[in-house]
Amino acid sequence: MKKDRYAYVAIFSYEEDGISIEFPDLPGCYPCADKNDTAGAIANAKEALGLHLWGMEQDEEEIPAATSITKLTLEAHQVPFLVEVFMPPVRERINSKFVKKTLSLPAWLAAKADEEGVNCSKIFQNALMEYLQLEPPKGLIKNQ
Repeated sequence: MKKDRYAYVAIFSYEEDGISIEFPDLPGCYPCADKNDTAGAIANAKEALGLHLWGMEQDEEEIPAATSITKLTLEAHQVPFLVEVFMPPVRERINSKFVKKTLSLPAWLAAKADEEGVNCSKIFQNALMEYLQLEPPKGLIKNQ
């Protein structure tokens, strides 16, 4: 079941060449940041966490419970941070992102559309929603 909020401990490792970040509970989620940019590291960790969890949701993977910060063993150059993410805006941002689709038109029709200043993308979107009997997702305007 998808949750709206997640919180995981991230371990920030301060190295000579920058800050590496790992989430012990989420293998494969390894954001990083420039040296001495803790604010940027926190922002990157939050974004990476949201994207990683969204991917797990899409793949229907089990999302693990977070390990308690008190159960982690750290080295001298490491600092734990609790990173929280609110998933509804992450999901909405990803799902409303535009993707490029290539379609073919007869040359005469494409030329006439260009001549008339027709926005083919808008017409295609509207026609596809009508064909599939869909309404635009909440917050998106159909004729934008």
